[in-house]
Amino acid sequence: MKAIAVSDLSLILSFALVLVPVAISWKEKLGLTRDIFYSVGRAIVQLVIVGYVLKFIMQVNNALLTLLMTLFIIFNAAWNANKRDPNPNRQLWQSIMALLIGTYITLGVLLLTQTVKLKPMQIIPITGMIAGNEMVAMGLCYKVLATGFHDQRQQVLEKIALGADVKTASMTILRRSIKTAMQPTIDSAKTVGLVNLPGMMSGLIFAGVDPVYAIKYQIMVTFMLLSATGLGAVIAGYLSYRNYFNKRSQLREEQ
Repeated sequence: MKAIAVSDLSLILSFALVLVPVAISWKEKLGLTRDIFYSVGRAIVQLVIVGYVLKFIMQVNNALLTLLMTLFIIFNAAWNANKRDPNPNRQLWQSIMALLIGTYITLGVLLLTQTVKLKPMQIIPITGMIAGNEMVAMGLCYKVLATGFHDQRQQVLEKIALGADVKTASMTILRRSIKTAMQPTIDSAKTVGLVNLPGMMSGLIFAGVDPVYAIKYQIMVTFMLLSATGLGAVIAGYLSYRNYFNKRSQLREEQ
């Protein structure tokens, strides 16, 4: 099977698809036209730069450069996840820690089981998938935590007044935030192959790989993402819920 190559002309012509959401924004007066063009332009620039960087790293095939690239991916994911936290007392190091642990534990298992090899062409894309999904899960976790502490503020204060420690007082909110963060990945696993053909599987099929072989990789990706989002959400949740309390274990005033 011949691999599909996208020509420059085809890529330029496919830009017409971007005009669909632009037209919707204009028709419905959503005010998103500028954001759409900005996001598309930024995506193009980022992808072109990353493409050449990855080409260089894969040609060099150096373990240190590969590690540095994974750290770069993790830091950017942590930065974006942290920005999604509505809590003004958020801590960037907590997002970094959650992503480092979740990503490297998952990668470590894949390497130990020889599912992937320590090669940039495998490690870097896998790290991107892991960190990207963790970032989304952590963002959901942070938002639900903020909503929970806002909506259940009185209940938390009452539990503390009755002698509960901050962990016990926050446990209902914490569990809900972790569950919400993990739910999209779980739901995606339920429908994979039936409703959607995920990116990695579709990419391999487009590249001419036997669909059965591609399915094996997608099963591995499903296992990987369930692990990563679970670890990321749990670590981020247990680290960040304390940001809603001061050093004297008092619930902070809402800002």
